[in-house]
Amino acid sequence: MPPRSWDIFCTVIDNYGDIGVAWRLARRLARDHGHAVRLWVDDLDSFARIAPGLDPALPRQTLAGIDIRHWPHTDFPADIVPADAVIEAFGCRLPDSFENAMAAQAVKPAWINLEYLSAEDWTLSHHKLPSPHPRLPLTKHFFFPGFDAASGGLICEDGLIDARAAWQADDAAQDAYWLRRGLPPRVPGELRVSLFAYHNPAAAQLLQAWADGPLPVRCLVPEGKVLPDVSGLFGRALRAGDHARLGNLDVHALPLSDQDDYDRLLWSCDFNCVRGEDSLVRSQWAARPMLWHIYPQDDDAHLAKLKAFLDQYCAGLPTDMAAALHALNLAWNRDGDIAAAWRDAAPWLPAWREHATNWQQHLLKDGDLAARLLHFVGEIS
Repeated sequence: MPPRSWDIFCTVIDNYGDIGVAWRLARRLARDHGHAVRLWVDDLDSFARIAPGLDPALPRQTLAGIDIRHWPHTDFPADIVPADAVIEAFGCRLPDSFENAMAAQAVKPAWINLEYLSAEDWTLSHHKLPSPHPRLPLTKHFFFPGFDAASGGLICEDGLIDARAAWQADDAAQDAYWLRRGLPPRVPGELRVSLFAYHNPAAAQLLQAWADGPLPVRCLVPEGKVLPDVSGLFGRALRAGDHARLGNLDVHALPLSDQDDYDRLLWSCDFNCVRGEDSLVRSQWAARPMLWHIYPQDDDAHLAKLKAFLDQYCAGLPTDMAAALHALNLAWNRDGDIAAAWRDAAPWLPAWREHATNWQQHLLKDGDLAARLLHFVGEIS
């Protein structure tokens, strides 16, 4: 039988990415599958930025039907009874007392290490592999999210795709959304872009290319690490609520929103620049052309990860189109000639938009991450 209760542990590393994935998975299990979920998080302040109803001063609270606990890395409560299934998100180490409590259960919890998202071939050989505990009668299994049927898939809530399609067909709803955010409605021929990235010197170059280009571009920049790079183009610090204009480019700095509102931002734009893991996944469900700023790693290991994703994403595309998409993403992540790469990729935007819809359907034909995870945990329980 699949589990009915879950403990999810998450250490916040880069402010929003890790907790973003953990929070979406917790909501998916609780809301769509009716399971009891207890979410342990060590940094409630960062968590509260994407979950505005959360009070970071409270060590225990309920939000969206989920039991949220502050995770103290010292003096973890010794009287916690583990749930049917336990997830350590992205290799965060469980408290010793909690592992001992797991081992003391007559029926041992299913123990999952939810790994980082990757399209690299090696992850498929490690997906679902067992890892016996060195001293306790426990076995942990690795679970790798991914983009093909042999992987763990990607998180996608019930009804999300239909909701997104309805939203993108409703111009009035989008106009009202822009108005609520203090932004003007679309104008004919405008390219509307969201820009969420890590620190990136290429950002100013890309924005300059848009400013010098033939189309009006309205770029929406949520608060984050790339905003100082954007500000440099205008010679002044931009903060949430600010607007700046240069040539054919309008830039609006936006306050960081909750997850649902960020989804609507992605749905409402023609092109999305995203970063890390959580926003990359959400951009797939937006079914729009996208540019990925991958988390930088030593020795450029992240570029191999980027190439593996692009090889899958671009499979079956015309050769010239695939080359343009590869070049654009590599220039964005290697501080290359992003202006030239954009000029080569821009003519493909109509075909790219159609591809994004087909790709999203491909990703879900074998179920999302939660469905695959439930099936696997049912097998090992």
